[in-house]
Amino acid sequence: MLTWNKEIIINAPIETVWRLFDLDQIQRIMPNIVEHKPLDIKEGVVGSTYEQTYREGKRTQTYIVTDLEYENTAHKKHNKTGFTLAKMFKIQAGFTLIKLDENSTKLIYTGQNEGVNFITKILLKLAPKKSNEKVVNDFVELVRTEALKDV
Repeated sequence: MLTWNKEIIINAPIETVWRLFDLDQIQRIMPNIVEHKPLDIKEGVVGSTYEQTYREGKRTQTYIVTDLEYENTAHKKHNKTGFTLAKMFKIQAGFTLIKLDENSTKLIYTGQNEGVNFITKILLKLAPKKSNEKVVNDFVELVRTEALKDV
């Protein structure tokens, strides 16, 4: 299993950063997502499902994303989602925002990628950790960059 936990400070209000995770803004911080449409929206968000299509190069994958955890208060915003990619990898990602003051927010990005069978578990063990770290670092930096555009 591959896991990550990355924290950064963004010099933007918590609501500005949180809006980047809205359905109509998600491609700003996840540009490889070419389609993200609601399937079943639940009251309280947890259990809601979305069909998401991801493109890498010429290849696209479509999968169902489920909201697993959700919190939206004035000082803390949190969403944890999960999905299975290509029937090979079970992925969970959590995005937590903590209001530090009126103009700064802590972003905590956590997650895990677990192989669903013996072969994919081996593939994850052999995957270079630096490659995953780069993906995680690039993501949080893109969130920071996009949030600062809206300040």
